[in-house]
Amino acid sequence: MAKDKAKEEQGEMSFLEHLEVLRWHIVRSVVAIFILTIVLFTQKSWLVDGILLGPAQTDFFTYAFFCEWSGRLWNGSTFCMDVMPFTLLNVEMAGQFSVHIWVSLIGGFIFAFPYMLWEVWRFVKPGLHATEQTSSRWLILVCSVLFLLGVIFAYYLIVPLSVQFLGGYTLSESVTNQITISSYLSTVSSILLACAVLFELPMVIFFLSKLGIVTPEWMRKYRKHALVVTLILSAIITPPDLSSQVLVSIPVLFLYEISIYVSKYVHRKRMKAA
Repeated sequence: MAKDKAKEEQGEMSFLEHLEVLRWHIVRSVVAIFILTIVLFTQKSWLVDGILLGPAQTDFFTYAFFCEWSGRLWNGSTFCMDVMPFTLLNVEMAGQFSVHIWVSLIGGFIFAFPYMLWEVWRFVKPGLHATEQTSSRWLILVCSVLFLLGVIFAYYLIVPLSVQFLGGYTLSESVTNQITISSYLSTVSSILLACAVLFELPMVIFFLSKLGIVTPEWMRKYRKHALVVTLILSAIITPPDLSSQVLVSIPVLFLYEISIYVSKYVHRKRMKAA
């Protein structure tokens, strides 16, 4: 075992040995997700009532915040709600149990994400130079922070707006909205994960710049195209109202501008090394 460890650190392993090492990194990541899933499964009241169903309550932080400030700034009550315009229901025998498992699994994945990144870094570490190993450690922290910021941004801003718009949208007054709990979970989880991935844009640009695929000049040249792509992505992950699309587009465009400076920094270092 110590011999394999030394070979791994020296980068002298065969292809099959690398696959074996990768398998154990994946196994440890899956075990971490599984353990956190079990822990969250036992916290049903906090996880379901406090987190999952939080945006479906009229006293949720976002609704109260927007209600107060819309009244102060515009003397309006657009975001003020006394009653949710829909009801959640379950139509399957094992529906609520399945939702409990899935929401625990999604939460386990989110909380285990930093550890999964650490396992990825441990796998690629032997192939890096000593200076690269030192400088790459901060990537785990940055990627984790960006991922969690994306989740928080989606949960406190995009999810409540989506729930309010989609849950309150009606074709006719004779049609009432009765939304299944599985449909609600699918909407919330897709928005959370989509925003979390979008917030990883600076790290994606960092690695693409490292490989020489992306340059700061290229990103500046296609800045207008990026705006169009951002609006399209915002329209996909948000309800079809302008306010939600703008709220998603603003931080993504801000991250795009940061990514230009990231690419510039990496490009400069590549030129010095060359």
